[in-house]
Amino acid sequence: MFYLSIIEHNLPLPPRLLNLPLHNAIKGELEKLFLDKVIANLGLCISVYDIRSVEGGFIYPGEGYSSYKVVFRLIMFKPFVGEAIVGKIESSDEFGLQVSLGFFNDIRIPKHLLMQPCNRGPDGIWVWNYGDGGEDSEYPLTINEEIRFRVSNVKFPPIPLEQSEDSKPFSPMEITGDINGDGLGLTSWW
Repeated sequence: MFYLSIIEHNLPLPPRLLNLPLHNAIKGELEKLFLDKVIANLGLCISVYDIRSVEGGFIYPGEGYSSYKVVFRLIMFKPFVGEAIVGKIESSDEFGLQVSLGFFNDIRIPKHLLMQPCNRGPDGIWVWNYGDGGEDSEYPLTINEEIRFRVSNVKFPPIPLEQSEDSKPFSPMEITGDINGDGLGLTSWW
């Protein structure tokens, strides 16, 4: 789920930061550039872990900043396929469930990957119908409940060139999960 990634970046450092210790100034600029951003095929950047090396400090003609070649490690979030994660159900619609981890919200569990048989109740909440169909055999997937799901896909869609006004906001990393298995579903069930 979390891992370290080594990155090499040419970082321009503004003159206003040259009064700070070099590592502090560089770390502050790296955090502004990378924190809470998704890097394609790497995942969501959580934190700058450490700075491995700093080279340069060149001031190019016509520029007012010094440029450094920085090698550093980032703490990244990208779950692997098959990993079990606990999140909270954020919403429910005719297509399935939207789940949040608190720091990441682009997780979908489509209706065909819910526990089967499953149907949507009159209140819009998905209900798992387990067993013989008696009264104790209905388990609702209620909003704000903790849910354990298995990651079935992580994708990084390309940035759209055009987007209509009524479309949902672009998500640079999308996780698809499923709860069709033993031990998966609401944590209160197990």
